[in-house]
Amino acid sequence: MRLPYCRAVVLQSWLAARRRAGSSVGSSVGSSVRSWVVVLSALAAALVLSPSRVARADDSDVRVNSIGYVTGHAKRFSVDVAATSFVVRRAGDDSAAFTGDFAAPIADASGDIVIIGDFSALDDPGTYYVDVPAVGRSTVFPLGDDVYAAPLETAMLGFYGARCGTAVSFSYQGSTFAHGVCHLGDGHLDYVGQAGATRNGTRGWHDAGDYGKYTVNGAFSVGMLLSAWERHRDGLDQLALPIPESGGPVPDFLAEVKWELDWLLEMQYAADDGRVSHKLTGNLFEDFVMPEIDVAPRYFVPYGTAATADLVAALAQASRLYAPYDPDFAAQCLAAARVSYGYLVANPANVAANQDGFSTGGYGTTDPDDRLWAAAEMWETTGDAAALADVEARIAALTGTVVDADFDWNNTKNLGLFTYLISARDGRDPAIVATVRASVLAAATAIVGVHDAGGYGRGVMRYYWGSNGSVARTSMVLDLAGRLSGDPTYLDAAIDQLAFLFGRNHYNRSQVTGLGLAPPLSPHHRPSVADDVADPFPGLLVGGGTTASNWVDDWTMYTLNEVAINWNAPLVYALSLFVPGGAAPPVIIDAGVADASDAGDAADAGAVIDPVVGAGSQGCRCTVGAAGDPGAASGAPTLAAAAIAWLAMARRRRR
Repeated sequence: MRLPYCRAVVLQSWLAARRRAGSSVGSSVGSSVRSWVVVLSALAAALVLSPSRVARADDSDVRVNSIGYVTGHAKRFSVDVAATSFVVRRAGDDSAAFTGDFAAPIADASGDIVIIGDFSALDDPGTYYVDVPAVGRSTVFPLGDDVYAAPLETAMLGFYGARCGTAVSFSYQGSTFAHGVCHLGDGHLDYVGQAGATRNGTRGWHDAGDYGKYTVNGAFSVGMLLSAWERHRDGLDQLALPIPESGGPVPDFLAEVKWELDWLLEMQYAADDGRVSHKLTGNLFEDFVMPEIDVAPRYFVPYGTAATADLVAALAQASRLYAPYDPDFAAQCLAAARVSYGYLVANPANVAANQDGFSTGGYGTTDPDDRLWAAAEMWETTGDAAALADVEARIAALTGTVVDADFDWNNTKNLGLFTYLISARDGRDPAIVATVRASVLAAATAIVGVHDAGGYGRGVMRYYWGSNGSVARTSMVLDLAGRLSGDPTYLDAAIDQLAFLFGRNHYNRSQVTGLGLAPPLSPHHRPSVADDVADPFPGLLVGGGTTASNWVDDWTMYTLNEVAINWNAPLVYALSLFVPGGAAPPVIIDAGVADASDAGDAADAGAVIDPVVGAGSQGCRCTVGAAGDPGAASGAPTLAAAAIAWLAMARRRRR
C-alpha cells in the first residue's frame, strides 16, 4: 500500500463530499459525518484496489495471443530478447508440433527490440505453448475454430453490465456482478426550455467509466454493432447471453443493442420535432459509487446537428435489421429517422450543442461526417433517390482522405462509406464507388504497413486516449478490404489486432477485463471500483497507453485505463470475424464500375495513405479542438499526477 496514493484518494473524496454539502474545505466539521463516511469508504477501496505501479506481467518474454489462435489464420507471437529458433509444443505431453526460426529483429515503438515467430502452418486443434530455448515458454493457449466464442459473449456482457434504468445481475468465473435499478429520474428538461418538467429518458448504456449517456457516442457504438450483425450475422445469431430477453423473438445480440436504441429514441425532441438532445447527464461527473446510489438530477442537454445525424443513421440502420424480428419497432425507428433526417435537410448549417453548465463528457464535433453517414443509411434502408444524391454529393466533396485508417466517434463517415460501398442497391455513380473502393484498400494497406513495421503487430501508429479502441476498429477496414480483394493478408492483420489486445504486446497482458493473461484488475469504471467484488466487471476493453509503454492498471488514470462503449463495440466487431460462421462472402462490385482495386491507384481516387490522420484527440470525449491532457503524451504517470488529476476533476471537461 502506497501512502501518497491513499492521501490522494482521501483528499479527493473529502473535497467532493464537502462540495456536495455546499461547504468550503475549511468549514466546521460538526455536520460532516457523511463526508467522513465517503472518505473512509474511499480509503477502504484504496486499500483493496491500490494498483500495482508496474503493468508488466512476470510470466515470460514470450508474448502470445493468450486467448488462442484460430485455424486457417495467421499465428504469430513476439519475443523481446534475442533468440534464433522456437518450438511450439503440445501442452499435454510437451511434444513438438512445430519448429521455426525468428525473423530479423524489429525496433518497436515501445523501445523493445522484438523478434517475431510465425507458426501459421500449424492448424491442428489442440492446446499448445511456445518454447524458446534459453529464453522461456509462453502461457498455454488453445488452437481451434471457436477460441473467440466465449470472449465474444464476455465482451457483450460489457454492454449488459452497463445497462441503465434497470437492475443487472450475472455470474462470471465464480463471481456475481450486479447493480440495482438506477437513474429512473432521467431526465429533466430545464436546459431545453421546460424548467421543472421531466420526460422519459431511461434505458440505454452507461457510456464509459461514468454514468452519463451521450447520443453521439451511443449512436456510433450502435452503428458498429449493427454493422457486425449486418456483415457477420451467422456468427452472432446463435449467441446466447444471460439477459432477461434471451430466447425471445429478437436474437440476443440484437436484444442487447435494442436497450440502447430504446434510449436513443427518447433523445428526439418530439415525434414531430427532429432535433435530438446531445446527451443526458448530471451537471458533474458522479462520485465513485454504484449507479443506484447516484441520485443527482440528470438533464437533457440541448440539441446538436451531429447528434441528430448520428441518431438518423443508427435508427435507419436498425429499422432494416430489426424488421424480420420486431416489425413494429423497426417501423418506429424508421419513422423517427425520417423526422430527424427531414430536419437536417431543412437545416443544413452545423449547430453545436450548448453544453453550458455541464462538465461531463463533451463529445463536441462538427457534423459533415455525421450527415454523410445519416444519408447513406437512409438510402440503404429506403432506396430514396434524394438520400442517394445527398450521400454521393457529400462523398464527392471530401478532400484529402476518403476512408480513414484510424477513426472514432468524431469522424463517423467511414460507417456511411462502408454502407454505401457494399450496398446491393442500384443507381450508384460508378466513379464514386470506385473512389471509395480504392480508398478502403488504401487505408487497409496502410494499416498492414504499420502492423508489419512494429514488433507486436499493432495496426495503429499513434498512441492516444482510447487508442486500444482504434486498434479494434481497424478490423472494420481490414474486413472490408479482405472481402473486396480476396487477399487474406487483411484478415491476418485483423486477427493480429486481437492478439495485441489479448497479450501480444509490450506488457504481456490482456487489455480486456476478465479475459486472457493477467487482464486489467483496476479499470476506471465506477461499478468496478464501488462494488464489493475483488475483480472488475468482465468484458471491458481499457483505453491503453497514451504512449507505447506508459499503460498502468490504475483506476485513477482515466486517460490510460478507462472503459467505453465505443471501444467495446469494435472489439465485438473484431471478434465476430473469427467465430464459427462469422466469415463473410466476398463483395462483388458491379461489373460496370471502373476498376480501382489496386491500392496503388488510391491517390488518383482521392485517398491519402495516412494511418494517423485525425487521430490526435479522438480518444478523448472532450470537445474536438479543446485543450487535451498535458500529460497524455508523456511517460508513465506519477502518483503526484494522479493526485493533481483528482483535485482538478470538478474543473475539467473530462475526468
